[in-house]
This record gives sequence, C-alpha cells and structure tokens, in this order.
Amino acid sequence: MASSDTQAHESGEVKGPATYVVEAVVACVVMLLGVVVIYGSRELGAGWTSDGPGSGYFPFYIGLIMTIAGAGIFYQALFSKKGKNTDVFVDGEQIKRVLSVLVPAGVYVFAVEFIGLYIASFIYIALFMVILGKFSWVKSVIAAFCVNALFFMMFEVWFKVPLYKGQFDLLSSLGY
Repeated sequence: MASSDTQAHESGEVKGPATYVVEAVVACVVMLLGVVVIYGSRELGAGWTSDGPGSGYFPFYIGLIMTIAGAGIFYQALFSKKGKNTDVFVDGEQIKRVLSVLVPAGVYVFAVEFIGLYIASFIYIALFMVILGKFSWVKSVIAAFCVNALFFMMFEVWFKVPLYKGQFDLLSSLGY
C-alpha cells in the first residue's frame, strides 16, 4: 500500500507552504529580532560617550541592519518584479526528514541539563546511529563510547576544561 505522500509525489501534486510565504515569515522574524536588539542596545546606551561608543553602540547598528535587511527580504518576497515564488518550500516527506533530526537534537539539548553532556551524548549518538543510520546496536554503542571517551580525554584531561555533567557529577560530589 502506498502512503498519501507517495501518491501525491506520483501524481505530481505536492502540498506545502509556498516559498514566498516562508520567506515573508522569516523576514518578519529577522525584523523582530532586529527590533529587540535595537531596544536592548538603547537600554545599554547606544550613543557616543566621552570615553567613546557606549556599550550598546555597535549592537544598535547590528539591530538596525537586521531590521532593514528583514524589511528588504519581506518586500522582495511579497512584491518582487519577478513575481511571487509559488513553488512549494517543503513537502510533507521533506519536513518529516528535517523533524527526524531536529526533534531528537532538541531533546538532547534539554537532556544535557539533567543527565549531563557525556551521558546525553552517548544516548544521542547511539540512538541516532541505530534509528537513522540503521547501524547495529553493538557498533552504535562502541562508536558512542569512543566519541565520548575522546571528548573526555580531550577536554577533561588534556585541556583541563570540565564539561557539564549534570546530576551525575560523581567526582565533584566526592570533593574532587
């Protein structure tokens, strides 16, 4: 049995948001970020002081550039002389592939807070290899262990830079 996505691809009918709509939304987000940066830099002091530029001077201009660029992209997306790009930005199958990477990455970022970088990385690498890479559990566990052992040696031992271990920081709880 073919899925609805497969049937849509076979019939040539692909559904999804138009590219110009996505471009306009992203432009609005960029403009909003620019306005937030401008507001924050004004709070810091975006002017020129007797000692030179205030702490918000350069961020103010970065925010201004972001706002102007966002406005330009918004205008181009909706009012371009070439016309609106009505091609589908992403179809259902493509968004599933993106989410199959994005969702686990988001879970990993939040898991680091609770179980620490090494354990979260071990689980993330092993599951990623098994589920998306279709590797065996044995190869995945060995690879995840080797990557984490390498990072542990590199950061903790050689560079003397401790990485976050979450609730499982046994060494610091023992006074080391």
